[in-house]
Amino acid sequence: SQSLLAPRPSTFQNRAPPMAKSPKATTSRRPTRKRRASPAAVPSSADIEDLAPSGVLAGPTSAAPALRSGLLRWYDAHRRDLPWRFSAAPGREGREKRAYAVWVSEVMLQQTRVPVVIDYYSRWMARWPTVETLAAATQEEVNEMWAGLGYYRRARFLLEGAKQIAEKGEFPSTASTLRQVRGIGDYTAGAIASIAFSEVTPLVDGNVVRVISRLFAIADNPKESSTVKRF
Repeated sequence: SQSLLAPRPSTFQNRAPPMAKSPKATTSRRPTRKRRASPAAVPSSADIEDLAPSGVLAGPTSAAPALRSGLLRWYDAHRRDLPWRFSAAPGREGREKRAYAVWVSEVMLQQTRVPVVIDYYSRWMARWPTVETLAAATQEEVNEMWAGLGYYRRARFLLEGAKQIAEKGEFPSTASTLRQVRGIGDYTAGAIASIAFSEVTPLVDGNVVRVISRLFAIADNPKESSTVKRF
């Protein structure tokens, strides 16, 4: 096989012998890249897996209590002072006022950054402090107040939902009943029910999916509804 692969002598007999490499060419070569250090040589830094409470990585079911308590401790220590974060007054009226505040803030925070929302939220609540006062507003008034936030569909759903709640005479207090209100989806329903009415119900958004996926090495497509239901 070697003889078959070797070139015939006549092919190269008229060619000049190969030239020696010039010193200039040798010195002009680009320096060789340094090899990357092995992972063992790179100092480790705190990561989400490192910060996870002991036992969390054992599995999602057994980890839930540890994750919950850890997140709540972090929130108590580092939460921002925002106008929609306040303790509800005792009684049904106090919880409904808290629910309305959570609802308005959650809708405004969709597609909008917190610093922008703060001023809009404060002006909105000064004008319509309860769901009943919002229900009495017109679409033109709501749109005027909403101007600059964009995605006016959110404002329309807030007004339509407020009219629906005012007509029933009672603010829904569970995630399942909140989902029946115009414009309230799974995440917002969970936010209102858990924050204002202390229902143990999940809130799953893209951030939750990303963090839990990494903690438990879950490779499911985060855009599929089955993945969201799993989380």
